[in-house]
Amino acid sequence: MPARRRAIIAASVVAPFVLRVRRARAMPSSFAPLVRMVAPVVVGVSVTQYSGAPRPSPPVLPSARAPIPGQPRTRQQDYAGTEVSKAAGSGFIITASGIIVTNNHVVGNAAEIVVTLDDGRRVKAEVIGTDQLTDLAIIRIDTGRDLPFAIWGDSARMQVGDWILAGGNPFDLGTSFTAGIISARGREIGDGPFDHFLQLDAPINPGNSGGPSFDMRGHVIGVNTAIVSPSGGSVGIGFAIPSNMARRIVTALIAHGSIPRGWLGVSVQDRTSGPGVRLTGVDSSGPAGRAGLQPGDIVLAINHLPVNDASALIRAIASVPPGTDEHLRMDRGGRMFDLSVRVGRRPAELGSD
Repeated sequence: MPARRRAIIAASVVAPFVLRVRRARAMPSSFAPLVRMVAPVVVGVSVTQYSGAPRPSPPVLPSARAPIPGQPRTRQQDYAGTEVSKAAGSGFIITASGIIVTNNHVVGNAAEIVVTLDDGRRVKAEVIGTDQLTDLAIIRIDTGRDLPFAIWGDSARMQVGDWILAGGNPFDLGTSFTAGIISARGREIGDGPFDHFLQLDAPINPGNSGGPSFDMRGHVIGVNTAIVSPSGGSVGIGFAIPSNMARRIVTALIAHGSIPRGWLGVSVQDRTSGPGVRLTGVDSSGPAGRAGLQPGDIVLAINHLPVNDASALIRAIASVPPGTDEHLRMDRGGRMFDLSVRVGRRPAELGSD
């Protein structure tokens, strides 16, 4: 084959690959138009506490013990000697009437909340709903007029490598934006039973908690919640609650103010071999105890869907409305059996199911 013909054939094979690589590496020439579009919906959230009442801790990775989120608290004494604690976080407006999404650990147990809008106005806010298990909260402000509001995006459509824009109030400096990509999906960081975060490499710092991450259309695809950081600042590993989960929780909080969670009354443990999840403890007065479950039993499936890790079991039960009958497939010492358990209501601040 002549050398020229071989070169043409080689070029026809290589060219499409080079084109795909160039497209994959393309990035916006500027984020300024996107920032102008979304900036009015991003807010700062300032929180005041009195007398040192404990606040919920922000999410941390056990290996790093480094949160994001709320701006570190400052303390002072007022004229009467009462201790005053102040902190700052972020949020975003989701209705024209002034409902704002933020993190539970930002506003939990707050005595006073003040929201700073993009135009500089400062407005007092009230908490109207919280969910500790997903670390989401909604607060409300009244400005006497309609406000710009964010549009929810579809986090299920986001892929590793997609561009995102993170907004918030880092170190209480005021609204700021950083850009990056989705680094991973479905991350579990040991914070709770609903861990299923988007991992981001956009710089996120203390004070960014509760702020939004946007896709390139300006839709919210995540709520910034935690970071990994030995130093306390950004090292390029941040986590956001996916919008598809956050939107469902927020809708329920608007309607009811809280999320009733299902509960079995058991402690669970992953198995080192074989399918299912082992029960390490059973509350005799709880739903599982009343149904006859015992420590050492293995849960193989819930409603015919296999259960292969403890987090999956906890998520499945906690997502069920209390009072629902769930069908369990069990293994007790090699003997398989089925039973129905009426799910109870999960008590506050439980770490097991």
